[in-house]
Amino acid sequence: MDGLRRFGWAYFALFVAVVVSGFVPAFNDAEGRQFGLFTLDLYDHALHLFSGLWAGIAALVSRGATRSYFRLFGPLYFLDGVLGLATGSGYLDLGIFLYGPLDLPLETRFFANLPHLVIGGFAAWVGYIYARER
Repeated sequence: MDGLRRFGWAYFALFVAVVVSGFVPAFNDAEGRQFGLFTLDLYDHALHLFSGLWAGIAALVSRGATRSYFRLFGPLYFLDGVLGLATGSGYLDLGIFLYGPLDLPLETRFFANLPHLVIGGFAAWVGYIYARER
């Protein structure tokens, strides 16, 4: 198995861990925020589970499927983080459609969307740069 497919399996494990950790009481505060930071609802859990399963299936199927996963997933996830940073709501979890723009402090918007920016940006790099060089 090559490095690209290993990244696919890593994304599978990352997203499954995010979903599972959302149901571990020790990782949620009294207000239901995961790690005291993120309020995740059914849409968020479904998005994370779908993202992980998509990565795992792509890694299982082929190198080309894994490359396509990262090329599609990376920009979508990164742009969701950009929208969340700008408006407080993303589009992948339907937040912008369900709740509209949220009046949140910039610091909150930054830290709430940082995972999407990092994970999406890295995925785009894997799909467009790393996959091409290998």
